[in-house]
Amino acid sequence: MSDDAITGLAQQVLERCRARNLMLATAESCTGGMIAAALTDIPGSSDVVERGFVTYSNAAKTEMLGVLADLIARVGAVSEDVARAMATGALAHAPVDLAVAVTGVAGPGGGSAEKPVGLVHFGLARRGHPGEAEHHVFPGDRGAVRSATVKRALEMLLDAAQR
Repeated sequence: MSDDAITGLAQQVLERCRARNLMLATAESCTGGMIAAALTDIPGSSDVVERGFVTYSNAAKTEMLGVLADLIARVGAVSEDVARAMATGALAHAPVDLAVAVTGVAGPGGGSAEKPVGLVHFGLARRGHPGEAEHHVFPGDRGAVRSATVKRALEMLLDAAQR
């Protein structure tokens, strides 16, 4: 995905959130802040983006977002349940209406048969609505996986802001 395509998608997210008076937060593991960066690269984004949580370690997920350590121990950090908990945790720890979370295996190492390189779990939380989660296995190298993850997270935010 080109930088221009990601910038265009981020612009749409900001415009839609601005029109609906929605504030948002990101909770990122495998992207290390790339979703928040895509949004905040655009001038004027501060009227929509409240904060971003970069929770690369399990301890950070627990300390910053309130993800239960027992949950991580039971299902692993790269899981639907943890992605959902990260999104709801961001919503609980920030004065926002909408939060997206990502956790995955960007590679090149770290994958397994159950959790291959390219596997990313997404969580989405919106105040007053049940949390959502989905997962994808993206092809390519680390950069391609992270770029595809940013794109999908922005698409999820755009969709949620339209509802």
